[in-house]
Amino acid sequence: MITTQVVVIGGGPGGYAAAFLAADLGLTTVLVDTEPNPGGVCVYRGCIPSKALLHVAKLIDESRHAKAWGVDFGEPKVDLDKLRDFKNGVVTRLTSGTGQLAKARKITFIQGFASLVDAHNLTIKKADGGDEALQFEHAVIATGSVPAIPPMLKVDDPRVMDSTGALDLPDIPETMLVVGGGYIGLELGSVYAQLGSAVTVVEMTGGLLPGADRDLVDILAKRVNRTMTSVLLNTRVTQMKAEKKGIRVFFDGDGVTEAMKEQVFDRVLVSVGRRPNASLPGLEKTKVQVTDRGFIVVDEQLRTAEPSIFAIGDVVGEPMLAHKASHEGRVAVEVIAGENVAFQPKAIPAVVFTDPELAWAGLTEAQARNEGRAVTIARFPWGASGRAITLDRMDGMTKLVIDPESERILGVGIVGPGAGEMIAEGVLAIEMGANATDLKLSIHPHPTLTETVMESAEVFFGQATHVYRPKR
Repeated sequence: MITTQVVVIGGGPGGYAAAFLAADLGLTTVLVDTEPNPGGVCVYRGCIPSKALLHVAKLIDESRHAKAWGVDFGEPKVDLDKLRDFKNGVVTRLTSGTGQLAKARKITFIQGFASLVDAHNLTIKKADGGDEALQFEHAVIATGSVPAIPPMLKVDDPRVMDSTGALDLPDIPETMLVVGGGYIGLELGSVYAQLGSAVTVVEMTGGLLPGADRDLVDILAKRVNRTMTSVLLNTRVTQMKAEKKGIRVFFDGDGVTEAMKEQVFDRVLVSVGRRPNASLPGLEKTKVQVTDRGFIVVDEQLRTAEPSIFAIGDVVGEPMLAHKASHEGRVAVEVIAGENVAFQPKAIPAVVFTDPELAWAGLTEAQARNEGRAVTIARFPWGASGRAITLDRMDGMTKLVIDPESERILGVGIVGPGAGEMIAEGVLAIEMGANATDLKLSIHPHPTLTETVMESAEVFFGQATHVYRPKR
């Protein structure tokens, strides 16, 4: 039997961050995961491989766009085998790196499936055969989430894919349907569109990226409508049938004409969200509580109703983001180590890596309106940004949500190339309690896209250099 102070179940970004910190703090640590190295869904089948493919898609798009600048590369040719190798190489490099980091920290890494026996014991069915008993002082559950597929969209056919299947790049289909206008569907849909597929996106609500700021989404939607063959809003998929020539899909919705009610696609990507993976065997033998939606209940210290067991990441609640999980993992371990800390962020950034990218943090305008909270909105259009014009990408906006009395920055939203990198300044501003004057007086380098954050603050005061606002 193995005895340890901390066992982490799940080796994703939250799990391995927790295990690595536990080892750094001098705690004996065991990390259990089904993969051969730490990384989890994010690195093996999620954010990392998708971003590698999105980078390639962006390059293809820019090579075509360069004709307008007087540079003609010709039509891009895609070698699918080399593209897969590039994507897989990125994953291998990162996961082998995390494996080496685990060894350097003297963490006991076990590849296998964990099952709880009680509040201080579990068994591991090892991937290489046999079972291992383990006794622990504290456990951190970091089992993440899995794709959610409604019954009417379940078709036993490899041409109907979830995000994992789409990332395998089985081929470049002539036609493809993306079910779900959220970030996963739009990111992977844009990859296939740039590779040459005619992509249709169907979304059951009235807009893409439900829940995101409409000012930002409206800018993204204009480009999505140009990139995709069709975008169907307020539309549902009622049934799918596998046929020899493709997947027959039946639609229903406000704008669906008689001719559109049935269509055949070579492939279908189902990306309607994810659900928490709280199906850890033996969990019912502990005091751990699970909600009706499948989330494990934790307090601000990430402790469950069972004092010896903590939980982090997707399995404890939204937003289901890798960086949220990593910070939760570190908080949980610090609590285990005796620190009086809690997970109480003022802003958790979210990024959609489409083209243009869309990112936000803190309070959105819609949230403020729903809460009846008075805010002032300051917008800076990228059409007034020198750097955006040099990039020939004026389809962007930086937006601040500001408390009108204290002038404190409550929220930041950005849409445009590089928005995912830029949002970190907004997170820092919110966390540090910065106000509009702080941003206005912080000298930003010129010419850069980050200047738009500074000039958004200037807009708040009606003093933006590159946006004229006449006196009233």
